[in-house]
Amino acid sequence: MNKRPANELSEAHSKLLIAAEKCCENAYAPYSKFRVGAALLAKSGKVYLGVNVENCSFGLTICAERMALGAAITAGEREFDAIAIATDTGAMPCGACRQMLAEFGNMQVLACRSSDGRVLATQLDQILPYSFRLTDDVAGSETC
Repeated sequence: MNKRPANELSEAHSKLLIAAEKCCENAYAPYSKFRVGAALLAKSGKVYLGVNVENCSFGLTICAERMALGAAITAGEREFDAIAIATDTGAMPCGACRQMLAEFGNMQVLACRSSDGRVLATQLDQILPYSFRLTDDVAGSETC
């Protein structure tokens, strides 16, 4: 994983981070006060946004990453290059979001700490190395 300033990223990734930071302002987080913005870059070049939306019934809360993924899927997208996540702390996607994103393959993950612009850049398979797949055949594996 690479920690680096946003100005060392590609132009496309820098724009993705800016989009995530802007949409973060629209997050609905009255309970945790933990606002998250996500921008998902499809291979088509289109960007899909999402924010976290909390609910007083906490299990109904939806993460920004899954909201962005839902918007992309609704638009017919199935292949993605990168996702940028903006928070005050630079948090990475939660486990549920990692698994949902992994359904669509490996992609670049950029987590930005809004307070100082630091970016943690990695690949999804680095933060979720053994994602669940229906096609996994562990029965014949020597590791079981």
